[in-house]
Amino acid sequence: MARREGRPVAELLAAVRLRGSVKARKEVVDTLRMMGLTRVNHCVLLRGGDPEKGMLKKVKDMVTWGEINRETLLSLLRKRGRLKGDLPLTDERVKAAGFSSLEEFADALLEGKAGVKDLPGFKKVFRLHPPRGGYRATKKPVGEGGDLGYRGEGINELILRMI
Repeated sequence: MARREGRPVAELLAAVRLRGSVKARKEVVDTLRMMGLTRVNHCVLLRGGDPEKGMLKKVKDMVTWGEINRETLLSLLRKRGRLKGDLPLTDERVKAAGFSSLEEFADALLEGKAGVKDLPGFKKVFRLHPPRGGYRATKKPVGEGGDLGYRGEGINELILRMI
């Protein structure tokens, strides 16, 4: 496990909002807003520390999450990464922030050596399409044949279908 500022760094998680906020409790809607998940089919990257895991547990009936791998992260950054002004994330724009390439930035994110705030003007929300092939069920947890809640490595397959 990598270390950042003397503390161990947790894995990088991807969270995708699957349900709207109609009939949702106020504290759940507030937590989603704090996470940056304001709309359905939006995705954010989170460090898997205790505060983030607590937030994910609170909104487990609205989102799905899991550990993102390098290939999915690179694809997400290349195809859906945006800077302020809706500019696409390119190698040239990443070089201006001090990284040699988009691959180096993705590796630094995964290792915990960098965060999304280290890239000036980076929008932390990735706007995704609904998944090709559709959802299984957005009202059931993953263990019961649905799409909600923790799915581990399965998040990579879902994100690739949504890009």
